[in-house]
Amino acid sequence: MFTGDSITDCRRRESEDGLGSGYPLRIAGEWAHRHPDRPVTWLNTANAGDKVTDLQARWRTDVLDARPDVLSVLVGANDMGRHTLDPKGHVIPAERFEADYDRLLAPLAEAGTELILIEPFLLPIHGVVEAGAAVLIGEKEREQWRADLDPKIQAVRRLARRYGARLLAADGRFAELAASSAPEHWSADGVHPTPAGHAALAAAWLRLVA
Repeated sequence: MFTGDSITDCRRRESEDGLGSGYPLRIAGEWAHRHPDRPVTWLNTANAGDKVTDLQARWRTDVLDARPDVLSVLVGANDMGRHTLDPKGHVIPAERFEADYDRLLAPLAEAGTELILIEPFLLPIHGVVEAGAAVLIGEKEREQWRADLDPKIQAVRRLARRYGARLLAADGRFAELAASSAPEHWSADGVHPTPAGHAALAAAWLRLVA
């Protein structure tokens, strides 16, 4: 099972298989290609716009009741920048982010679910982009996002160690890719991957798991 925010959602409700058009679909396809003798039922319960607290509100019905053998989680982009996009939003401290995330993972660890935690990430794109309700995001906003995101990445790393989860260091991987080619090749807005970005995310996931 994959869950999280829009990066994982990728219009899953509009797709025939329910996986959307992003990295979960690429992972499922490549897995089937590599392992025709190891069938897997793939599920995607991500919702665009979700923060960790939004996951909490639907965790029982969308995750726990499904009793997944393996759960892959990518969340944090909206915890990082939602206060910039939403006038009613507010900064979410890293301590609260970690505590709320911890409450999500604890019952799964107790049930023996294998956990895969994907770091939230932010690519160093250039210029100004439009996000949310016609909100303009430029260099200054991205600097603020980066300062807010780094402690949350450290929180995800601590949670991975605490629960013995596999950690996909996505922020570091995208930083490597952005250093050797235009960061916009991997994400036009710094947050949502392009097709190439989703392919890179899927490849990193499969190296970690397959």
